[in-house]
Amino acid sequence: MTNSAAPLDDRASAACVGVFDSGVGGLSVLRALHRHLPRSRLLYVADSGYAPYGERDERYVIERSRVLTAHLLREGAQLIVVACNTATAAAVRALREEHPGVQFVGVEPGIKPAIALSRNGRIGVMATRGTLASDKFRQLVSSHAQGAQLHLQACAGLAHAIEAGDADSAEVLALVDRYTAPLREADVDTVVLGCTHYPFVAQHIQKALGAEVRLVDTADAVARRAQQLATSLQAATDAVPRQTARLWTTGDLSTLQSVAGRWLGFEAETQVLLPA
Repeated sequence: MTNSAAPLDDRASAACVGVFDSGVGGLSVLRALHRHLPRSRLLYVADSGYAPYGERDERYVIERSRVLTAHLLREGAQLIVVACNTATAAAVRALREEHPGVQFVGVEPGIKPAIALSRNGRIGVMATRGTLASDKFRQLVSSHAQGAQLHLQACAGLAHAIEAGDADSAEVLALVDRYTAPLREADVDTVVLGCTHYPFVAQHIQKALGAEVRLVDTADAVARRAQQLATSLQAATDAVPRQTARLWTTGDLSTLQSVAGRWLGFEAETQVLLPA
């Protein structure tokens, strides 16, 4: 089962919140933000035309993160959620240094909550190679994983397959089976979904691992952190009824429309983001 939390109360800020990811995976975070920030204006960019980030070098990820951040700020974002584990690991520090007046919320694999949930101390982490190889991830493990047995599983190609828009495709199912097999053999009882794409195939991961294994998705924790920061921005906009979310993609518009229509559960305008 995926862990979740009840939405926060309706006094949430009416701030403008920008979100970006290497593709459609960050829609899992946008969905949580929609629940936790009931009056906020939500902006989202799927950088699908430049994905996947997890198999790119750090310089590439930083540059793309700068481009997307600049677009969201031009559109009025007051707070930016980096809804990508790889981009958080590679770029969030640089973004904070370059935009000291902007609040940034990153995402990272939920090692700490997974340890709290685990019964046998054996924890799997499913993520991209870029996330698992990053200094930020190593620091996260060093800070929180004492005494736990972590089984790190790089899932090459899985985010890209999910990005195609069919979470039930034969390719997705084959990759899920391939990457969960070592975790089953390791007898893990808790698995961290360390990429924002993976919650959209959580049902397949759960089936492959077995009902007794707990899955940890940090989307709600990220949304709660964004809500805490957004309250200080409340004076920047009038309290208005929720506005339609705006979504851009640097890739195929029909894919974003299809995925958003199936996965979000709320109205959103979609359009292509052309190169600046």
